[in-house]
Amino acid sequence: MALQRVTTVAEVQPNFLPDSAAHAVVPDLAPLPSEVAFDKLTMSAFVGSYLDLALRDARIEAIAIIGAVLEFGIEPTVRHAADLGYVPVLISDACYSFSEQNRTTSLAALQSTSLIADINTFHTTLERVHQNEVDAI
Repeated sequence: MALQRVTTVAEVQPNFLPDSAAHAVVPDLAPLPSEVAFDKLTMSAFVGSYLDLALRDARIEAIAIIGAVLEFGIEPTVRHAADLGYVPVLISDACYSFSEQNRTTSLAALQSTSLIADINTFHTTLERVHQNEVDAI
């Protein structure tokens, strides 16, 4: 109610109804049969989901974070990930923002909380890590 600035629950208009076009996953980003998808219900992807439990069970220590909207959903998830002891890697050019000013403000605020990279740098780094693992075998 506060976010939409309405006074009653009846006035709240859901932004992303399940089974609506706005809620649909882009086909290129659809999870593989071997992957798990969690519904994000709050500002932080960790609240109200089993994400933290799943990451800990898989012994994952760093996570790449992308999505929409940087200043609303991504920034709280990055901060929460850091609070939980993960190394959050924010892929800056894979995050939507409502304005360039919001984007700049959020990225500046997250400088001390996360690693920030663009998609090309992230991809190149993953390739180097993979090659080092192959070379070690």
